[in-house]
Amino acid sequence: MAAKLNPINLENWKVNKIGVIGPGIVGMPMAAMLAYARIKIGTIEPAKVIVLQRESVNSGWKVDAINSGKSVIGGIEPDLDKITHDAVKDGLLSASHDYSVLSDADVILVSVQTDKKGFEPDYGPLFGALEKLGEALKKKPENKVPLVIFESTLAPTTMDTLIREHFMKYGLQEGKDILLGNSPNRVMPGRLVERIQSSDKLAGGLHPETPKLISKLYSHIVTKGIVFQTNSLTAEIVKTLENAYRDVRIAFSTEIVRYCDKNDINFYAVRDRVNSLLSQSDKATADPNVVPSGGILIPMLGVGGHCLPKDGILLWWRNIERVTDTSNSLILNSRIINDESPSYTFQQAEEYFGNLKNKKIALLGVAYRFNSEDTRNSPTLALANYLREQGINYVMHDPYVKMDDQNLLRFKQESHITGDINEALRNADYLFICTAHKNYIDEVNKLLTNSKIKGIMDACNIYNFDIFKSSGKLYTGIGRGKGKPEHEFISFVYESFRAMEIGLANELLRLIEFYNGNYVHDEFNKVDFHEVQRLAKTCSTGCEIADPGKVDSVPEYNGFSSRLVHCAYLSNSVVSDE
Repeated sequence: MAAKLNPINLENWKVNKIGVIGPGIVGMPMAAMLAYARIKIGTIEPAKVIVLQRESVNSGWKVDAINSGKSVIGGIEPDLDKITHDAVKDGLLSASHDYSVLSDADVILVSVQTDKKGFEPDYGPLFGALEKLGEALKKKPENKVPLVIFESTLAPTTMDTLIREHFMKYGLQEGKDILLGNSPNRVMPGRLVERIQSSDKLAGGLHPETPKLISKLYSHIVTKGIVFQTNSLTAEIVKTLENAYRDVRIAFSTEIVRYCDKNDINFYAVRDRVNSLLSQSDKATADPNVVPSGGILIPMLGVGGHCLPKDGILLWWRNIERVTDTSNSLILNSRIINDESPSYTFQQAEEYFGNLKNKKIALLGVAYRFNSEDTRNSPTLALANYLREQGINYVMHDPYVKMDDQNLLRFKQESHITGDINEALRNADYLFICTAHKNYIDEVNKLLTNSKIKGIMDACNIYNFDIFKSSGKLYTGIGRGKGKPEHEFISFVYESFRAMEIGLANELLRLIEFYNGNYVHDEFNKVDFHEVQRLAKTCSTGCEIADPGKVDSVPEYNGFSSRLVHCAYLSNSVVSDE
């Protein structure tokens, strides 16, 4: 049961100082926006915000940059530079390496990257920061009950087990000396300020009072969205589910596009018609800078970013610990399908262009997402590693990625990248468009007028075939078949998607029943399937979870069927929806 709460509630809460640990793509905009909002909760002066950044070779520079009024996030980030500058100028935002400044903080946001290590979370950096925070909060004023909010993505049960136990080591009892909450971020590089302002947000806590406080604080910056209050376990499940299901939908879409490409079918015509039948249409087919949110997504070179490649594994973590059979998990099998994509795309290009062994390849776009500098789990780097293994000559270009980017260094690819597009194109025989940066749309004439370039592989739906008709260059891409899809094929894809989403719902229900049966000890922290379903639907990039049910068969078209639907069919079991 939750400990008896110290006398702190919405009526008497005072917020003078807010700490933010980790000025990455979550912490930097959150800190700047909290300071810029001039929040007054129980005070007449606006709360001051201080950012904590550990001293390190790669990131230590961020403290001086913030204190000089500069955002530390690269790429195109509308409004963030101005908000940061103004908040620093007004004396409401600053940065430090010294964790002791958090001893008297009223609120601390933790925005430290979490990762996976095999089939379990890798919380090394997170707990490195929490050790310093624990030491600082041991010296807090006696009557202060700091609210610690985790913006980081956490595997289900982490808050109640690992985080609660960590602070107990410092004499800080949850619900008495400290309040622990989680509000997993829903940001997106290139739209950080916009997404914080407009996206609905989750506010979870181990104690019933905690979500109320988080909601009151965040209502100052989530001005066009809703802050939904729930418990920590539900918030953990919803966050990891959102990304896991997006990964599943990309994998399903990838299966369909591979069939389309082998049979010269226009995948985008299939996508739009099926999404219309699903009542989940979007505008991403025609606009490469629109984030896809439909049922059928847009398969590209691969799945990158920090979240999608790991969150399904985090959602399954505690179950995997019990050596549960995962062979028919849609979530885990989707990882296999999506990880195949970079090398598959190269092989697809060779089928169209011919043998590329002795050709020079230019990979345009190293960041995993358009108009961003973020290279985490970049499919371009996976393709570059594959080309190096095959002994193929290649160069990479990106207008935003720094030449000393940590992931370039990690894979020893720093000698293969240039920031000069003219240099990248100079000797290239074939181009792979890997990221839909606006620069590549604006500078398409450089591709068209380069006489040496023989062919272009569009791996991110950035161009239209008509642009290249009179260029004399070969043009192909993922999903660029020319044939009109038959009605029977549309029906097959629609029925397959319905079977897949029911299978996903069955898998989610079994996971929820597992967590409730093994980790929930009071009514407040219990997880309800329909509540998870409702909260997941608030994700702006689409997360429509179906109701559980039985998958009666595996649809088939000319001998083709979905691997994921086979998983859904084979994992059929009697499910209860209680």
